Amino acid sequence: MLAQILSTLLPVFLIAGCGTLYGRYRRPDIRGLNTLNMELFVPMLVFAALADRQAPLTDYVRLALAAAVVVLGSGVLLWPVVRWLKLEVRTFLPPMMFNNAGNMGLPLIVLAFGEAALPAAVVVFIVEMLLHFSVGLWMLDPRTPLWRLLRMPIVLASLAGLGANLSGATLPVWLLETLNMLGGVSIPLMLFALGVRMLDIDFDHWRMGLLGAVLCPLSGLVIAAPMVALLGLSGITAAALWVFAALPPAVLNYLVAEQYRQQPHQVASLVLIGNLGSLVVMPLLLWVVFEHVRPMAS
Repeated sequence: MLAQILSTLLPVFLIAGCGTLYGRYRRPDIRGLNTLNMELFVPMLVFAALADRQAPLTDYVRLALAAAVVVLGSGVLLWPVVRWLKLEVRTFLPPMMFNNAGNMGLPLIVLAFGEAALPAAVVVFIVEMLLHFSVGLWMLDPRTPLWRLLRMPIVLASLAGLGANLSGATLPVWLLETLNMLGGVSIPLMLFALGVRMLDIDFDHWRMGLLGAVLCPLSGLVIAAPMVALLGLSGITAAALWVFAALPPAVLNYLVAEQYRQQPHQVASLVLIGNLGSLVVMPLLLWVVFEHVRPMAS
């Protein structure tokens, strides 16, 4: 069991650690790397995973629904807590809802459950991204036009991949292989970028960051538990949902808060201390998942 957990987590944290070490001395243009990743490599990964007919998407409808409920339900569950603690709702709540399904979720799910879990990882990632760029932006500014979604390469790649899969079209092997090779760049690059971002931790708001590091995975898991039972999820889909629910806040929350001038330094503490907290949360979660869920996937 310990070997399984270490073999899953060590590559994740070692690649992120390489980013931190390199960033400590070189300070690469991480915003440019993220732009390249989100506009080119990730869309290719998403399209290839969705268009591959060996992964019938009808098997993941319940997972997508459960992931959406986890995201939105976390906000509903924590809203009274945020009001009671007299925290700024627009600062604290979005990082609790929109988790790190890209930088950490994709690599973790694939490393933990193998390449067969890639479609499940992509599905929960797409759900999180769509909700973040619709509900999340509306929370920060209700005047944000939702048509912006259609300009996002990830959304366009998702629609194209869904269309190819549902239409029954069979893509040439050479095209899928090319897309998979280029898309495969995205996962280690996400982890490397996360490591560089860890250098920007702001401990001035460490109390809020520590609170978020506890409430983010806790609220997700509280919502995920009934969803697994109600929707009858099992095997890889159940395991993917458990990992998704316990992920820390997405780095994207900080970038969005910076864009909307919504207390970005406090959001940075929530995001980065929350990701540090995953060093404790993820080994415990994977121990439970490997013990009780993974055998059902075999």
